[in-house]
Amino acid sequence: MPNLLPESERTAIPGGTLITATPEEGRELAMLIARHTIHKIQPDLDILKAGRPDYASDAKALTAAAQVVAIEFQTIAAANNYWR
Repeated sequence: MPNLLPESERTAIPGGTLITATPEEGRELAMLIARHTIHKIQPDLDILKAGRPDYASDAKALTAAAQVVAIEFQTIAAANNYWR
């Protein structure tokens, strides 16, 4: 039987909004959305954890993860009118 992450960890937009008070909050939200995306794609916690050693020290994998966060942050920044 799969060890599924809770549904709260698999929501597309945590909190239901992209609006944040500050760029720092926007960046945190971008990282949270990226994590939730991975959880949505692979909800089985055991499988997710088993793969960590393969990518945790892989510079290309880490760079790709950072790119995902950067793209999410761009979207959030635009939704917030770049915090004026």
